[in-house]
Amino acid sequence: MFLCNLLSAGVGGQTVLRARIAIVEDEPDLRDAVAEYLGANGYDVTALESAQAMRDAVETEFFHLAILDIAMPGEDGLSLGRWLRSRMPMGIIYATAAGTAIDRIVGLELGADDYMVKPYELREMLARVRSVLRRVPAYEEAPALKQAGEEHVRRAVSFGDFSADLDSRMLTGPAGHTIDMAKSEFDVLEVFLTRPNRLLTRAALSEAIGLTEEPETSRAVDIRVMRLRKKIETDPANPRYLRTVRGEGYIFALPDDAN
Repeated sequence: MFLCNLLSAGVGGQTVLRARIAIVEDEPDLRDAVAEYLGANGYDVTALESAQAMRDAVETEFFHLAILDIAMPGEDGLSLGRWLRSRMPMGIIYATAAGTAIDRIVGLELGADDYMVKPYELREMLARVRSVLRRVPAYEEAPALKQAGEEHVRRAVSFGDFSADLDSRMLTGPAGHTIDMAKSEFDVLEVFLTRPNRLLTRAALSEAIGLTEEPETSRAVDIRVMRLRKKIETDPANPRYLRTVRGEGYIFALPDDAN
């Protein structure tokens, strides 16, 4: 196991939390190379050789992002990623040597934030890590920059029987019950709620949620919209809020008096 330091010195000697990343990879050379490279770029990295080792680590540690090899002996990365999603709001990047369209689509359906085909360039991997971390709710640097005494106004939007807290990234439904949502689903919801009543193309949605330009991107957007509808629409086949504009994209219909 390769473990880098968790804290780094900030301005005036103040300690600043560094993003915690797990790399789960059964190829030792690649695992150590990724861990060393990310560690050198300022991240706290734990390198693990199997899904079981990751499950054990999660019992005592918190991670902001996991890079998971799909094809591993024993439990595969897809199953592990699904389990991790149920435990904590982390970003997930899948890596595989297969690179087939079906692998990409399955990974995105399970809530992956990005996908890499091995062998990949370490610089490309770093760029994808940075992109995903910008969208991970648990990784927040803003409080460290907040001025003393400054009041924080929470961002919240209500529609129908639902209320979305965009800061805590929680959605509550009828009777105040919390709606279970994958990170990828809330990413899409947040884009719609911050850009209501206007057409968003699939390309615009892909860019807003950080999906890479791949042939399967449009399909991945449609899958996330479909999953979101099932959680916020009484009749997903005839949506009240998240409407399709045939051949164009989607519009989130939000009443003018919504807050």
